Amino acid sequence: MPWQSRQGKLINLCYLTDTTLDIPQDRRNRTNLLLGQSNVLGPAFFERPTEQVARDLLGKVLCRGLEEQSLRLSICEVEAYAGFKDRASHAFRGKTLRNQVMFGSGGYWYVYLCYGIHWMLNVVTEPEHFPAAILIRGAGALRGPGRLTQRLAIDKRHYGLAVAPSSALWIEDDATRVPDHEVETTPRVGVGSAGPFWAAQPLRYVWKR
Repeated sequence: MPWQSRQGKLINLCYLTDTTLDIPQDRRNRTNLLLGQSNVLGPAFFERPTEQVARDLLGKVLCRGLEEQSLRLSICEVEAYAGFKDRASHAFRGKTLRNQVMFGSGGYWYVYLCYGIHWMLNVVTEPEHFPAAILIRGAGALRGPGRLTQRLAIDKRHYGLAVAPSSALWIEDDATRVPDHEVETTPRVGVGSAGPFWAAQPLRYVWKR
């Protein structure tokens, strides 16, 4: 069995349970929370059209290295924000100190504070100079972007870091393939101020398991 040692403690990498995240019992059987190794996604995966990346992220594994353990949760809900014309995107009004990472190459984390309360975790997509990012709204049994970042201890420290194990926050491909009939596309959440056209765009992708 694979074991990992962290500060004198041994953690079984196969049998970590949802109790680690204090996930309610009735939702534990829906959580894909495993530990181990698979293929780490690199820049080439993210430097593609944002909608394509968003669809392909469903079923991929969000990985978080914490002080005493590493957590892996299957991504099940994302939203795409791409280009200068998308009025729901932070990049719509141009480059700022907050959104500048969106204008770089894909494969970096864009983390921002929403309403002064919740940190939002986004992964930058597309080649450099085309601002785009995907909001990760849910993984495993952690539904809602604010709940996700709170439980995984994600905040402004992760802004601009590479999506890589060296950042203790990365994404892996464990060969799970989500069939089209299990994917639902809907309008994005809370973007009414972008106007009726952009608010209605089906850029939210949900894995309906």
